[in-house]
Amino acid sequence: MIEFPTGIYTYYIYILTNKSRSVLYTGVTGNLHKRLYQHKTKLNPTSFTARYNLEFLIYYEKFDWIHHAIEREKEIKNWTRAKKLELIRSVNPNLEFLNYLFENWN
Repeated sequence: MIEFPTGIYTYYIYILTNKSRSVLYTGVTGNLHKRLYQHKTKLNPTSFTARYNLEFLIYYEKFDWIHHAIEREKEIKNWTRAKKLELIRSVNPNLEFLNYLFENWN
C-alpha cells in the first residue's frame, strides 16, 4: 500500500461575519475563493449566510486532507462565541476582513 505524507488537495475551514461583526458562521470548502464569491452573491438566497449577510472572511485554516478539515469545522462549530472570538483574535486581533487575500485567485 502506498502512503502519502501530505494530501494532494487543499481544503479550508473558514469563519465569516457580517459588516457589523455580530454573527459568526463556520464552514469548510475545497475552494475558498469560489466559496467566498458564492457567499457574497448569495447563491442560495434562503441560506443562513444570505439571511444574515455573512460574506466577510475573518479567519481561515488550511488543510491537506478533507477529513481533517471537516473534523476541525465540527470542533469549532461546537464552541461558544467567546471561544471562537478568542481563536480569531489570536491571528486577527481587530477582526479585519480578509477577503482581499482570495479575490484575485482563479
